[in-house]
Amino acid sequence: MVVIIDYEMGNLKSVSNALNHLGIENKISDDEDDIKSADALILPGVGAFPDAMETINKKGIDVIIKEEAVKGKMILGICLGMQLLFEKSYEKVEKEGLGLLKGSIVKMIDDKEHNIKIPHIGWNSLAYNRKHKIIDGVDEGSFVYFVHSYCAAGYDSGDLIAYSEYGENKIPGIVAHKNVIGIQFHPEKSGECGLKMLKNFGEMIK
Repeated sequence: MVVIIDYEMGNLKSVSNALNHLGIENKISDDEDDIKSADALILPGVGAFPDAMETINKKGIDVIIKEEAVKGKMILGICLGMQLLFEKSYEKVEKEGLGLLKGSIVKMIDDKEHNIKIPHIGWNSLAYNRKHKIIDGVDEGSFVYFVHSYCAAGYDSGDLIAYSEYGENKIPGIVAHKNVIGIQFHPEKSGECGLKMLKNFGEMIK
């Protein structure tokens, strides 16, 4: 059972629908017992980092996620959910994250001269940095769907799985450290290659 963590911000239904399509048993919940008994966790998200962390902290979900990560439970963060896995963010204000991945979340570079506008919305191709099970069977150069204005920086280079280029921005598209995986784009909205990544995640927890 995969628990999609409900912290009142995010693409909960679209992620659940994608998992249902793939035959991966899942449940949307913020219940402590559900999270602790899950085989794996997905932290989705759409919105602002400070608001998300405030809700997560208020619900006490931050402590539970960290405990489960230490136990080795597979955790996948999507979009804002990926960003929350890092140490801190500078979106609006400086705010601590979950600290499961090294690095910070910073504003992307706005380069209007080269028609690079923020937010970064739409399809972009993936370049690979290293092999990982999450991208098994997904061709390098596949296009995935992004919606964001901030991205990870100061991360451990060894954690970088795949990235996209957007003007001067090298966007970490997929990062992973041990049992913690982050995906900046929306795999549930990225066609067959995105579904393949979610299927791979399901295979990793069997």
